[in-house]
Amino acid sequence: MKNNIINFVVTIIIAVILSQFLPWWSVMVAGFVSALFFSLKRAAVFFVPFLAIFCFWAVYAFMVSSVNDFTLAKKIALLLPLGGNAYLLILVTGLVGGLAAGVAAVFGKQLGGLVR
Repeated sequence: MKNNIINFVVTIIIAVILSQFLPWWSVMVAGFVSALFFSLKRAAVFFVPFLAIFCFWAVYAFMVSSVNDFTLAKKIALLLPLGGNAYLLILVTGLVGGLAAGVAAVFGKQLGGLVR
């Protein structure tokens, strides 16, 4: 349980720092690095970075969108089959980021096992 919390916090910290300099795929680097150095067991390898980046992206998207009263988010949600629901777009945004980080974390765990 302790490793899960450490991995969760480290993933968010790395993602926040890297997102200042790199594009969207920096969350994959964060998941990869955290799984490489903080070993997790079984399904936690995927789900802990998934939840960390899901929370990070959902909160960040909400903060950015709430500044302009969700105007752009509503327009993007109209383009996608989301019925113009900005909150559903924020949920989808978090899911996409979480999936990317989770898959990268599984790869990091596998690479760490291969090296060891």
